Amino acid sequence: MVDSVSDSVDTTARDTRTVGVRVPAQYEQLVMLRALAETVSLIADFGLDEVTDIRLALDEVATSLITTAVANTSLSCDFDYDEHRMTVRVASTAAADGLLDQEGFGWHIVRTLTRGVSVVQHPYDVASGGYPTDVEFSWFRGGADGA
Repeated sequence: MVDSVSDSVDTTARDTRTVGVRVPAQYEQLVMLRALAETVSLIADFGLDEVTDIRLALDEVATSLITTAVANTSLSCDFDYDEHRMTVRVASTAAADGLLDQEGFGWHIVRTLTRGVSVVQHPYDVASGGYPTDVEFSWFRGGADGA
């Protein structure tokens, strides 16, 4: 079940577009997130190899956030893109204090495929019952090196 979907167009000089979705933080939602990553990447006119790389990076990040999420919370995912790059932001509420384990092979892939991966965990939030955690990565046309 999708909680909300938004699509907005920012008509600034860069002509950036943003597409976002909020879903329950459950493994069953990974199919939806993969499909959305693929669709948005294709609409942004990235090549098939780039689309696959963006989808793989999102899959690893979303899986990590779902694994650590507080029960019955949501995961949000926003794609900002223009003619040169895509930035993906994924957020949820972690049950425990401490940044995601980024030492595994999956995170090595994320760092290899993208540029500018950042993970931020905010202080405990009483209202959400956990630690709001945000992950952001960027992909530049021509690959992670921005070529």
